[in-house]
Amino acid sequence: MPDTDTPVPLCTAADFQSSAFADLVAGYSEPALADLMSESTRACEAAAGGRRLAPFTVTETTRADGTDPDEYPAGASLPMPIQGTIGWSEALALGGGSDLVRHCWLTQTPARYPDLWQYSGVQVTVIRSYSGTQQYGQSQLLDGPDNTGHLWFQIGSLVPIGSRVRVTYSGGYTVAVPADLVRAGRLMAAWMVVTELNPGSTAHDPDWLYGSACKILGSYK
Repeated sequence: MPDTDTPVPLCTAADFQSSAFADLVAGYSEPALADLMSESTRACEAAAGGRRLAPFTVTETTRADGTDPDEYPAGASLPMPIQGTIGWSEALALGGGSDLVRHCWLTQTPARYPDLWQYSGVQVTVIRSYSGTQQYGQSQLLDGPDNTGHLWFQIGSLVPIGSRVRVTYSGGYTVAVPADLVRAGRLMAAWMVVTELNPGSTAHDPDWLYGSACKILGSYK
């Protein structure tokens, strides 16, 4: 039965078949080989501490914590009153006063090669204990997410401390998969095949294959 979890593989079936490990899967059907590459991708992510490496879409919920005093919307460092800056009434602009949150961090970030990583489809839902909920698209954020996963809400965004901030977003190495991750995926897949078909093999030492994959993935933790 084919796997129901089918991530975009770090190492494709074609890449694996063109490598020195091609003989290991000579008898594999296309669906079985596709499953193997999916499983090796998830195993690589597990070895990297649960970090998502292949393209993904997730929804995360966090509690809005406090903000630094010098970033209060009504701070003296602003060049003009906040209500004048954004054209809102003071009550609407400040919401709960000086207890608004302007920062949020996503869990999944690129450990290396941020130029090959891409966020997309960022949608933020702020659930408040009063005034209901509010949606924020990426264009409504002041900045982010950046390579640290930082989201920066604009001044005037009504995100009181204690609110739930629910973020749905896509990410991963969508521009290109780093070459070392391709190799890690290849080694992990070879380890899986060898341990299943010939655990005592000396031609392809499974401990060496797994250790080699983990050595690469260690830098992604």
